[in-house]
Amino acid sequence: MTSTDNQAAVAPSGSEGGKLSRWVVIAVLSALLLAACILGYLGWTSTDTKVPEAGYVALVIGVVFSLLVGAGLMALVFYSSRKGYDEPVVIISEPDSDPEDGRGTPR
Repeated sequence: MTSTDNQAAVAPSGSEGGKLSRWVVIAVLSALLLAACILGYLGWTSTDTKVPEAGYVALVIGVVFSLLVGAGLMALVFYSSRKGYDEPVVIISEPDSDPEDGRGTPR
């Protein structure tokens, strides 16, 4: 038995539980998405009120503006990450005396 055979024969402990929990999470999220879609459809079709064209225009403008703001904020996050603004703070110790104030230790 070679080392590759040994690695294939021994599965990490808890891998089946991890797969099961992933499927449970996917199933719960899918059920929530389906419920949201059904409730959205029922809410959209449950009334006979007509939405004027100005309402649809306002809806489209709001969605586009929200997407632009979200994209802009994500661009700022990537920009600050690339430029190093997200690095940890480095404390720079101050010198014991300031040569300009005349109170420094003589050399």
